[in-house]
Amino acid sequence: MKTLYTILLLLICRTAFAQNGNISGKILDQKQQPLPGASVLLLHLPDSAQTAGQVADANGAYLFKPKPGKYVVKTALLGFSTVYSKAFDFGGTSIQLPVLILNEKKNLLKEVSVTSTIPALEQQSDRLVVNVEKLNTTGDNALEVLKKAPGIRLDKDDNILYRNNAGVVVMIDGRRTYMSGTELSNYLKSMPGSALSKVELIPNPPGNYDAEGTAGMINIILKHNKMQGYSGTANLNAGYGKYAKLYGGFNFNYNTGKLGLFARVNSGYYDSYNKLILSRQIENEVYNQYNYWHPKTFATGYTIGTDFYASKRSTFGLMFKGYNSPMDAQVTSQSSTLNSFGEQTGSVTGFNPQKSDNNTYSVNLNYSFAIDTIGQKLSVDADYVHSSSLMDQTYTNTYFNGSGDVIGNPIQLRSGAPVSYNIKSIKADYVLPLANNWKAEAGLKSSFVSTGSNVSFDSLKTAGYINDPKHSNNFRYDENINAVYGTISKTFGTKLDVKASLRGEQTVSTANSLTRNEVVKRNYFQLFPSAFITYKINPDNQLNASFSRRISRPSYGSLNSAIRYTDPYTAIQGNPYLQPSVSQSYVFNYSYKSFQVLSLSYLKVNDAVSTVINQNDVTKESISNYQNLGSTSTFSATSAGSFKIEKWWVVNAEVDAVYNRVNTIVGGNPYQSSRFSWSGNVDQSFFLPYNFKFQLTAEYDSPSINGLSRTLSSSQIDAGITKTLLDKRLSLSFKARDIFFKNRYRSILQYNNVNTRWDNEYESRRFTLGFTYNFGNTKLKSARDRKTGSSAEEGRM
Repeated sequence: MKTLYTILLLLICRTAFAQNGNISGKILDQKQQPLPGASVLLLHLPDSAQTAGQVADANGAYLFKPKPGKYVVKTALLGFSTVYSKAFDFGGTSIQLPVLILNEKKNLLKEVSVTSTIPALEQQSDRLVVNVEKLNTTGDNALEVLKKAPGIRLDKDDNILYRNNAGVVVMIDGRRTYMSGTELSNYLKSMPGSALSKVELIPNPPGNYDAEGTAGMINIILKHNKMQGYSGTANLNAGYGKYAKLYGGFNFNYNTGKLGLFARVNSGYYDSYNKLILSRQIENEVYNQYNYWHPKTFATGYTIGTDFYASKRSTFGLMFKGYNSPMDAQVTSQSSTLNSFGEQTGSVTGFNPQKSDNNTYSVNLNYSFAIDTIGQKLSVDADYVHSSSLMDQTYTNTYFNGSGDVIGNPIQLRSGAPVSYNIKSIKADYVLPLANNWKAEAGLKSSFVSTGSNVSFDSLKTAGYINDPKHSNNFRYDENINAVYGTISKTFGTKLDVKASLRGEQTVSTANSLTRNEVVKRNYFQLFPSAFITYKINPDNQLNASFSRRISRPSYGSLNSAIRYTDPYTAIQGNPYLQPSVSQSYVFNYSYKSFQVLSLSYLKVNDAVSTVINQNDVTKESISNYQNLGSTSTFSATSAGSFKIEKWWVVNAEVDAVYNRVNTIVGGNPYQSSRFSWSGNVDQSFFLPYNFKFQLTAEYDSPSINGLSRTLSSSQIDAGITKTLLDKRLSLSFKARDIFFKNRYRSILQYNNVNTRWDNEYESRRFTLGFTYNFGNTKLKSARDRKTGSSAEEGRM
């Protein structure tokens, strides 16, 4: 650790390698006003190969530090004409180019025309960037836009999968979301697709990101206002499947040039259902179980923030985020036991109303200082996150014999599970450009997590409710993670980029079950290397390869050994002895223009955390325990991209081929499973007269394996139509999802004495009517990227 800290200090103090000469200039409009956000490209002559690129700053200024040669500067901005500078020779001495004036386009086409429907995929050394502005996102929500990115799929609950793996970290504007999978999907559904600027897919994140997340990271970058003034969007959606739902959002930005303010509110009422049919073979008997879950949720998320530009080099930021999600659910269950002759020998019915309330808020304070004009930069983030949740449940279980007669009095139980999390973190990052296109980065981070959970389980007796200590647990968990990293990168000419990174993380934790007098302490240090190489064969063809070693620490709830029942025979139990999962990931990409021709990925995870069912053949209880599997391996091949068949017909297609393998010990017995699977989706957009767009989407997932379960196939067909009005500021849309009601989760588990079949039906078929309105200044740019210090810790709540 001392050596790594010394390296960081040396990098921060080192400035002697700064280059001597540079190329600078300004981009203005016809009124001699700066055009911040204009793209500026430095092209090498005579081949016009792109040497460097950036966006103009708040004063319209740009600056390059290339090697000597002959160049031309190209600049462009949406709504303005493209302009080139005169060709010039750069010999290493600083030069100031004449001001480039962009003329606003006056005669824009009034008719429907798709000027750029093919998404621009930019393969950088450590990530694939999807420029959402190149997609036609009219009428789409943010989740639907995200599905168009290569390698992204959704599971049965609309949780995001990346590289066919759920262990992905999702960030918005460089900041980790602390929402659960369902909360995140609902949040993205209520956000219009037009609010997105870019989607960054990072299968092997470099060292400046936390090592958390075995499958990699996804960074969703939103738009902020570019010009002075105000802008925003408002949207409202009404949906119906089996029950009604209503959700919408409001996004507002205001910029004075010195001060930027932004606010986002997303809220929704969701009435839905989930039906589970479970069949278990227990020795010579068949046990059938039917569970029906009917939750009603009113969720609200909000973000308020400001960026204060104290000077051209100093920026202060403050951001406050919150989320509230109360839920009221009616849960019923019916279970029956059949003997070998198919005769019912007994049954039980359950009524289990649930009430829960989740509240989370976070505060982020950040500071960024541009030490010089060549890219030397220091940034600091401080975070505080607090989350609390409460789940109250009551159980009324009535037992019957084979003839259908009631056995005794109904058994009444109740449980409560208050949970709280507190996260504090601080981090600092430093960037130092060096001579000859070298760049160094370094940083430090410390985080402190404190969680508490007091699960109580009571049985109604003659004297009233009596606590059951076997199923109760007062649990505390404290964790401190200290990290340091260093990164070095270099560009060789116009074709080759290389980057290497090393991150070290020390973890000190204590899991304490006060009820059971069970204490588990850990103290370990691990290194996480990563490496990247990109080779541009020519402007259209590019190769990229990367590697990283990463970790996934157990979620805080999975460490709590309390048993939490969902019905009389089904429960889940945590495990304080869980080890962190460690992965090795290799990725190779070949891209042609905006098409990812082939992406090969290999992901091996040791000690992957999974739920393992332990079945008691006497009591018929099935308790799912969190356990570490031996190893899982996933090899995948993906081809994805967009192409235009006609001017009015654009196709976005993707095909994934996957080979999964699991090798572990379950209940003292060896277990191996492997399978080849594939999935595909085709999203077709038909651009019709009068600003109408019709979309037809088809998806298919073949049988596969997921942990210890073997899932069966599923499919889905969606259709929708969108109409834009008021100079495309207003869009109206109608969409039908899973028209033929074929998307459901079906799986089989077979190991040891477990022989179980799942059939899970949910509200996949639904119809949605929505509108989105853009107001104010609609010329937007990407938000300031914020990678706050609490990212990894929030995702484990």
